[in-house]
Amino acid sequence: MSASYEVRGAVAVITLNNPPVNGLGYDTRRGIADGIDRANADPAVKAVVITGAGRAFSGGADIREFGTPKAIAEPNLLSLILQVEASAKPVVAALHSVVMGGGLELALGCHYRVAAPGTQVALPEVKIGLVPGAGGTQRLPRVLGVETALNMIVSGEPVKSELLAAVPGQKLIQKLIDGDLLAGAVAYAAEVAELHAKGGPLPRVRDLKAVHANADGYFAFARNTVKAMAKNFPAPAKCVDCVEAAVKMKFDDGMRFERDTFLGLMLTPESRALRHAFLGERAASKIPDVPEDTPQRKIEKVAVIGAGTMGGGISMNFLNAGIPVTILETAQEALDRGVGVMRKNYEAQVKKGKLKSDKYEQRMALLKTTLAYEDIRDADMVIEAVFEEMGVKEKVFKKLDEVMKPGAILASNTSTLDVDQIAAFTQRPQDVIGTHFFSPANVMRLLEVVRGKATAKDVLATVMALGKKIRKTAVVSGVCDGFIGNRMIEQYSRQAGFMLDEGCTPAQVDKAIEKFGFAMGPFRMGDLAGNDIGWAIRKRRATERAEMRYSRSADLLCEMGRFGQKTGAGWYDYQPGRRDAIPSPVVNEMIDQHRASLGIAPRKIADDEIVQRLVYALVNEGAKILEEGIASKASDIDMVYLTGYGFPLWRGGPMCYADTVGLFNVVQAMKRFARNPNDDQAFWQPAPLLAKLAAEGKSFT
Repeated sequence: MSASYEVRGAVAVITLNNPPVNGLGYDTRRGIADGIDRANADPAVKAVVITGAGRAFSGGADIREFGTPKAIAEPNLLSLILQVEASAKPVVAALHSVVMGGGLELALGCHYRVAAPGTQVALPEVKIGLVPGAGGTQRLPRVLGVETALNMIVSGEPVKSELLAAVPGQKLIQKLIDGDLLAGAVAYAAEVAELHAKGGPLPRVRDLKAVHANADGYFAFARNTVKAMAKNFPAPAKCVDCVEAAVKMKFDDGMRFERDTFLGLMLTPESRALRHAFLGERAASKIPDVPEDTPQRKIEKVAVIGAGTMGGGISMNFLNAGIPVTILETAQEALDRGVGVMRKNYEAQVKKGKLKSDKYEQRMALLKTTLAYEDIRDADMVIEAVFEEMGVKEKVFKKLDEVMKPGAILASNTSTLDVDQIAAFTQRPQDVIGTHFFSPANVMRLLEVVRGKATAKDVLATVMALGKKIRKTAVVSGVCDGFIGNRMIEQYSRQAGFMLDEGCTPAQVDKAIEKFGFAMGPFRMGDLAGNDIGWAIRKRRATERAEMRYSRSADLLCEMGRFGQKTGAGWYDYQPGRRDAIPSPVVNEMIDQHRASLGIAPRKIADDEIVQRLVYALVNEGAKILEEGIASKASDIDMVYLTGYGFPLWRGGPMCYADTVGLFNVVQAMKRFARNPNDDQAFWQPAPLLAKLAAEGKSFT
């Protein structure tokens, strides 16, 4: 059993023991249920305490059981809570560390609750597109008040126990206990047992009333607010409905309403996408041939080569995590400029109240700068963030190979270049790895960790763990041109260019894909990143992959000097000091002339076709990446696009979205696109893996 039972005096103690967060899996539920029965059958036991071992009371459902029969096997969580609530002997929940989801719902089924200060309390189900499903929306308003409870349920954010204990009239936490929580909980349980020995019913949350002085007006306001803030997610509005049911319905009717709502949301594509993302982020750290117990190298000091935009942003990640950084540059002026930008970024956070002044100074105190390679020789890891050109990388890595201590990890922040070729510049290819940060590196969550053919397993395990420490979503990619993200975005961008040739404007393409949910369309994205970057890559690839056809419009744009926001002109026009993208008559005229030179008669392209061609281009290339083993699983591709490329979260990433649409339908659409004489017919031949899965009625995930 994943729950232990012991008796301390007249109090039985049931301890959840299902690491890492005491998830309420079947064995844990069974252990609690057996413990409640055992306590009620023992005349010597007068009360029960339920607590959790380790670093949590309970984090809720056990994600390892998602989608398995065990997840709903009796006793399910609803049955268990009813059993606890019906106990003839008082049950006290001793809350500490983490009390979330089903863990909080279990605690609300207990007769009393005591808590350690600093306990994080939450109902986070809304973050996976659901409402709490075991009474959370019905019981929490009864103990905290309607408004406080609804705010917690709709946001899903944790609140500390001492703040909840201070809510006027609250009945969630009867006592805060400093020091030994379990000893205090046992003593408290003995007190309430003595109190109830004199008679009287045990207090049940279900018997309390959830009231609001102006319920109709409040819920109308809450519903409008939530819909405006979360228009693409149905769950937040359903949370409002459920809390309203707690006020307006009898308890059992409210419970049925909550359950029906929960089950209905389970079937929505939005909830499926959010659950996929939740599990995908956790699965990204699991590498098939690298055991979780692989020894890791110690990373106590980091060096960064280059103080430019990327080097400075990368350095900030490590400073934020308390890891000392030395930045190396070739000129003092470049160093001073880079450190100045870092200070400016931190000062902006201080000004907005996101960072305390003392924390800012602590972080900057961890930073050193140098112009000499000898000053970084003792670093445990060095990250090169120099210009994206193989000759430049070669010089840096040959020098690092000379000076860095044995066992140091040598990482390249390359976005497209061959990590195996970079590793070959050294005598220690096993220590070389790619760490592709996304700009701005101190903000973007994604870190593509590029595994070379010689990269040692302990190096990979170390960098993946380090990614988590600096709060990145780290995803492993094999070596290929562009890795996962940029290799796929190339096909997306090619399709965008072909659609300009066929009759679209940049604004039409951007508007269609942004309406679908992307944070930014391909042409606005190009202007932000710098169109000259893609131009340089296309020129490099022209000699390497002559068979790859592009629209010439992007090259013509760059030949006009329109590199994007940094030059005040790209696909759009920009006013000084502003980032508003203004459609450009000059660009539209250039596109019209180029189209005429190709002899293409413009046609009207519907938004649906724009979206499908862009998204299915990602999907087809993603299928090739899976087949080649560049990504080990489809969810890794989705995590790259959700955290690094602005793919809409509620659609789950390109591979999850394709599964939702149905791979048969994706393939049928691709066959239609292949008949377009102005498109790349060869590209629209479905990748073998995609064709196979579609034919077999299967999915990527």
